[in-house]
Amino acid sequence: MADGLLALRAEILADEELVERIGHKYTIRNTTGYALNAFLDAETPLEIFRRLLVGSEGTLAFMAEVVFDTLPDPGLTTVTWIATESIDASARLVPALVDLGAEAVELMMAPALTEAAKAYPGAPSYWHTLDPKAAALLVEFRGEADALDDAEQRVREVVADTTLLYPIEFTRDEELIECNWRVREGLLGIVGHLRPEGSAVVNEDVCFPPARIADGAHDLQLLLSKHGFLPGVAGHAAYGNLHFTLTPILSEEADKERYGAFMSDLVDLVIGKYDGSLKAEHGTGRNMAPFVKHEWGAKATDIMWRLKRLADPHGVLGPNVILTTDEGIHLKDFKSTPKIEQVANLCIECGFCEATCPSRNVTTTPRQRIALRREMARQPEDSPVLAQLQAEYEYDGIETCAADGTCAIPCPVQINTGNLIKGFRRAESTPSREHAGLTAAKHWGQIERLARTAMSAVNGVQSRMDVKVLTELTNAARRVASSDLIPSIPGPMPHPAPAHLPHTERQSARAVYFPTCINRIFGRDPDKPRTPTLPEAFVTLSARGGMPLWTPDDVRGLCCSTPWASKGLADGHQWMAEAICDALWRWTDHGSLPIVIDAASCTHGLLEDVAKHVDDSRRAQMGAMSIRDSITWCRDLLPHLSANRKLETVALHPTCSTTHLGLNHDLKTIASFLADTTVVPVGTTCCGTAGDRGLLHPELVVSATRDEKAGLDAFPAQAYLSANRTCEMGLRHATGQPYESFIFLLEELTRPS
Repeated sequence: MADGLLALRAEILADEELVERIGHKYTIRNTTGYALNAFLDAETPLEIFRRLLVGSEGTLAFMAEVVFDTLPDPGLTTVTWIATESIDASARLVPALVDLGAEAVELMMAPALTEAAKAYPGAPSYWHTLDPKAAALLVEFRGEADALDDAEQRVREVVADTTLLYPIEFTRDEELIECNWRVREGLLGIVGHLRPEGSAVVNEDVCFPPARIADGAHDLQLLLSKHGFLPGVAGHAAYGNLHFTLTPILSEEADKERYGAFMSDLVDLVIGKYDGSLKAEHGTGRNMAPFVKHEWGAKATDIMWRLKRLADPHGVLGPNVILTTDEGIHLKDFKSTPKIEQVANLCIECGFCEATCPSRNVTTTPRQRIALRREMARQPEDSPVLAQLQAEYEYDGIETCAADGTCAIPCPVQINTGNLIKGFRRAESTPSREHAGLTAAKHWGQIERLARTAMSAVNGVQSRMDVKVLTELTNAARRVASSDLIPSIPGPMPHPAPAHLPHTERQSARAVYFPTCINRIFGRDPDKPRTPTLPEAFVTLSARGGMPLWTPDDVRGLCCSTPWASKGLADGHQWMAEAICDALWRWTDHGSLPIVIDAASCTHGLLEDVAKHVDDSRRAQMGAMSIRDSITWCRDLLPHLSANRKLETVALHPTCSTTHLGLNHDLKTIASFLADTTVVPVGTTCCGTAGDRGLLHPELVVSATRDEKAGLDAFPAQAYLSANRTCEMGLRHATGQPYESFIFLLEELTRPS
């Protein structure tokens, strides 16, 4: 191979016309075919091949591991939209914005912006009424505050002679910046929502010479409209790089012909008229493989084929990917999209969800759960493949799903695969399970007492012998019975919570305090003092800040109902949802006082789930009450508290519930009050504990926290903070670090000296 690579390099260098062609192709973005510039940029076989592997899509080698060298993130970011009357007007601004040092200049056309205004509540209102010929640029600068001040002023000077559809408004707010980028990146999701049922989603990106992007965008929109596709085009204006999405129903012959005709016209447009790139960032794949020769010419394509045969002489790596002898391969062997459960039907299998999934390193991801479900739908009833898939899906798909819903956040079409899995759990529920679930709900107070007694027994055993003994005993029981019914003891268990809650007064209270059942059962870690408990610390802290709390006498036996929802126990969930709703309405005196919850998952369950499973009257009551999490409550306490000292560094784990509730910023604000440096390790996602799911399947928590643990091992902290008791237990078991509620440290560091 080394000799062959050097021979190819010598042949290329001896051909001035080919050298010029390769150089020209990389004056703009281009990922069509193999990276022939590797032969010009490197001299040794290893360095040539290393460059060729980038973008080779597994057709030259299998890559087992890739390590990235990363760059530091600039301190601040400022973003604005610049809306103009036409693509041409937007395009004219691009060179000047690039010269000012803009990190991004993103182009969106009016049809896409109008659809975005319908899909995203945070989108500018004027997008609803845009003329179809209008366009807008999303412009971003990064740097220090003074540099951003200067950039914003110079942008205003650049656009001074341009007719704007709306005055430019820069923002440095992190949440607004994130919202703006979600709109820009949400075109895929918009198309996913609008596409006909059963249609494919084909994402393409092409590149025109940057100076001709306006003409290219016009022509591309006309071509999409000509063939009946949504003319929603967006892209990286500074580079001439445009993205669009096609939604043909490829199971229908007429639509397949329409798609094929569009592809032929696209090649003629991009290559014939503009000498651009058929692929700018995405891989060549199978869809553009028949057209590599059209773009590169015969000589360059022959070099690519000889390279392929050097690296893969038997043609076993990705046949028909990047290179093919079948000019119709892009119209063959389409993957079908059979109809499955409604909650997952819109999935386009893009995989954006995978990085957030707690089970990503142990079983399946949301994309894989849906892809497997579709494969089941493709199989005939008597298929042995179907039987095998159904048998393996129980553990790989259902039991090891945390059902945390964070997969919906990066998903372009907001699919919550957790809801899909909860549906399966409900479908698997039997009358006896439903009866047991309802009985548990009605006698939850007794179960709490039994759980505290069990915790006392566990605490007694682990104080006298190694906790590994308990681990082995529970593992043996799980092997005999069921790993999805009997919890494990994967590490040291906490003290039991005391039977009595701290005394409070109703008269002077600023809010009702509902201590959640997880904090009524689980106390502090075994290596921590038994007191103060979390309810004691929270009550003391609130009184110290002049915002005293009142705890009703009858909170025991009541729950947010999330455990029943997660397990698919409909009857118990319904009963507890109604019971907690009635209690909250009574405690708050029909909503006259806010109610504060001390576990983020329970707050999320009350706000997002309970109201969906009660009658209209109770739903109205839930809407009339102010339900607050302890995070926002403590954020409001900060101005009334004085810290007697600060730590150097704290590690923070935002939970899936704090992410859903939008509380991560407030949690970081509190952490900044407690320490000079707050660290959220790279790779931090939902911890996978999911109530008792982490005790039933501790391998799920290990999977979810693998990357986080690596960061914690490399950069230890003085304290480890989160906002949910069961999550803190799972984090301790998986990472070995003593995670506790932020409330403990906040109370400790604000005690009067």
